[in-house]
Amino acid sequence: MTEKADDIAAMLAPTVSAMGLELLGVEYLPAPGGATLRLYIDVPVAEADTRMVSIDDCEAVSREVSAQLDVEDPISGHYTLEVSSPGIDRPLFGAAQFARFVGETAKVALKLPQDGRRRLQGRILRVDGDTVVFDLDGAEFAVVAANIDKARLVPDWAALGLAPVQDKPGRDPRPGKQKKTAGKAGKAHSTNKTAASRSSDAE
Repeated sequence: MTEKADDIAAMLAPTVSAMGLELLGVEYLPAPGGATLRLYIDVPVAEADTRMVSIDDCEAVSREVSAQLDVEDPISGHYTLEVSSPGIDRPLFGAAQFARFVGETAKVALKLPQDGRRRLQGRILRVDGDTVVFDLDGAEFAVVAANIDKARLVPDWAALGLAPVQDKPGRDPRPGKQKKTAGKAGKAHSTNKTAASRSSDAE
C-alpha cells in the first residue's frame, strides 16, 4: 500500500472492526478527473468457515466509512469509494496476511527492483518477521514486506474445479476425457466479489 493508503487504512480499521468485520487493506488510485478509494473487507479469521462477506456487509461498511471520510476529509477533490470482498484471487497486505497463506502461490509487484525483478510469482514458503520468503523455481527469494507494492493470491483453478486436471503428458485423466486429443484451451475465469460503490466530491 502507498503511504496515503496506509494512513486511510489505519483511520478506518476501527470502524470496520466495530461492525464485526476486518479491513484487509486499502488501495488509493489517483487519476485525472477523480481518484478511486478501494477497501477490501473480510470476516474475522475465526468466522471464516461459517460466514462470508455479503453485499449487505459491503453496503453497510460503505455507509459508515463514507460518513467518517466526510468528517475526516483525507482526500481532496472528487473520488469514488468502493468496498469489496477479497474474492478467490484475494489481495495480500502486510507480512501477517502472507503468513496466513503459507504454501499458496502469490503474484507480487515490487516498489523497488530486487535482483533485477519488479514482478514475481512464487509459492509463499514462510514469513520471517517483516520478510516474506518465496520459492522461485526451487530457489528462495526473500522480500521485505515494505517493498511489496501489490500482491494477490493465484487461485488453483483445477482444485476449484474451474479448470481441467491434467496428468503429466497433459491429458485430462477424468473418466470420459482421455479421448480428447486436440482442441482450443480457454482461460478459466471466476468472479467471487461483492462490492458497494459510492462517488464523493470532497470539498
